Amino acid sequence: MEPRPRNIIIIGGGIIGSTTAYFLTRHPSFNPSIHHITVLEAASIAGAASGKAGGLLGLWAYPQCLVPLSYQLHADLAAEHDGVERWGYRKVGCGKITATLKAKHLNGSPAPKRQSNGLDLVKEENGQPKEWVKLPKQDQAASGLLKNSKLPSDLDWVDGSLIREYAEMGAIGFTETAQVHPYQFTTAIAKLAQEKGVHFRLNSKATEINLNQTKTQVESVEYLDRASNQMRSILGVTDVVVAAGPWAGRLVPSSSVEGLRAHSVIFEADVSPYAVFTSISLPREWVPAHRAAAGQKRTHMGYVDPEVYARPGREAYACGEPDPSAPLPETADLVECDEAQCDDLAAYISTVSPVLEAAPISAKQACYMPRHMRSGVEMGPLIGRTSVTGLWMAAGHTCWGIQNGPATGKLISEFIFEGEAKSANIDELDPLKYNVGA
Repeated sequence: MEPRPRNIIIIGGGIIGSTTAYFLTRHPSFNPSIHHITVLEAASIAGAASGKAGGLLGLWAYPQCLVPLSYQLHADLAAEHDGVERWGYRKVGCGKITATLKAKHLNGSPAPKRQSNGLDLVKEENGQPKEWVKLPKQDQAASGLLKNSKLPSDLDWVDGSLIREYAEMGAIGFTETAQVHPYQFTTAIAKLAQEKGVHFRLNSKATEINLNQTKTQVESVEYLDRASNQMRSILGVTDVVVAAGPWAGRLVPSSSVEGLRAHSVIFEADVSPYAVFTSISLPREWVPAHRAAAGQKRTHMGYVDPEVYARPGREAYACGEPDPSAPLPETADLVECDEAQCDDLAAYISTVSPVLEAAPISAKQACYMPRHMRSGVEMGPLIGRTSVTGLWMAAGHTCWGIQNGPATGKLISEFIFEGEAKSANIDELDPLKYNVGA
């Protein structure tokens, strides 16, 4: 396809927007004299989930049409730009522990019979306590790749005496696992794009994508300059890439992308490089100490399944149950963190890890995972052209945005400069299947 002048606007400065900017500038057709690229970010680079995710990379992730390409691109980027030092790229072990704990193993208190402050966190459905909500990290195919194994000797930051089973991601050629530090990776990739001429406008919240009179082609983008509180416009736009994570659905309602809040904590701990999924059975009457002290109870239906990822730089990242009740705020810097939910997460992990129980917590945080939902069912991400010429979707990656960011960025660069995706067949992720853009 013959290069022509383009004024490309990328909405969103997270992992998807930053990798898209990066790969556009690395495409053979990119010509800085005729191609202008602007990233509009409502808050800061990696200010949302891209800075607060776990950074796990896995060949066993989903969707499989995207994963192999993106996993390899992570390795390539790390080799080219010293990713080991710059953003903590490394291979890690991965497995699942199953533990059954009795009251004698636990610190905490039985559920209070009466609430001293009227706060009762039990959520009920049809008169029954609500079950723990599992993060969508592993689909059925990934779970099927887990193989029973012995607890590795160097996985010494969990209490082996409590572990009933250990299952390793161990199918050769399918289960390799790696990681990056997501904030460091996203900001480094954004900087590399900026060095090639990409202009980043921070605190710039996109509010409207304007079309031509026939509503068939993008024409301009309006945004709020949050520093001056002034509305501004970018005219003569040829392409708009919507990479706004959970906010994509507000800009393009037909995309059906929405957000799901999830909390995480970061422990200060130098532990061996493993990503550990858990299934922890607890006495139903047990309440974490911080809840009991506040006169509250936290129903967990007898089991919880938080996840813990060791990271370079003396960190262990942990995440747990999502919170579907919290509405998406206007911008990433307005996301509220429920500290008590973070304390729940730390308490549950502490039941199987004395090392992390004793470790200081350096961060308690929350972010929103972007989900592409149809009739209550979570679908794959939307990547590619829409029914509007020049409008491209790159959103809805759930908890695999960091893993699948590089492939998404590369494929969007191919769509824009070549008219089609060349590096992978992602027909199943086509926004036109859902008439997005209309």
